[in-house]
Amino acid sequence: MKRLIDNTIPKFLLTGVINTLVGALVMFLLYNLAGCSYWLSSAANYLVGGTVSFFLNKYFTFRNTERSWAQVARFALTVAVCWLLAYGIAKPLTLRLLASASESVQTNVAMVVGMGLYTVLNYLGQRFFAFKSSHAEDTDDHVAD
Repeated sequence: MKRLIDNTIPKFLLTGVINTLVGALVMFLLYNLAGCSYWLSSAANYLVGGTVSFFLNKYFTFRNTERSWAQVARFALTVAVCWLLAYGIAKPLTLRLLASASESVQTNVAMVVGMGLYTVLNYLGQRFFAFKSSHAEDTDDHVAD
């Protein structure tokens, strides 16, 4: 349990607040003002927010010093899989739970639910897959912090 809960969680959450605000602004503006689809709007969220997230989590949250295209690929794969899972689960779940609500309400709630699911999945993916190499070397330091 100590390996799962350490000082990277508050750092990840702070980084998440920053990239979530930026990405969510893009997503909701595209969906509500520009008339873009659910999938395009949520994808733009994670393209913009993901770029912010990569640099903040790499250097601030996980203190990762690896410089490789393989790490960029692991990060991109993590973001893509987490996005597809989170939003793929959120939309049908929300449509079922809010069947009597308008399509706009259903979709906006689905995007919020997707954001929550994505946060949990993405933390696990970034910590144990995308930025694993550097983090695994200093796990004891993080637990002691």
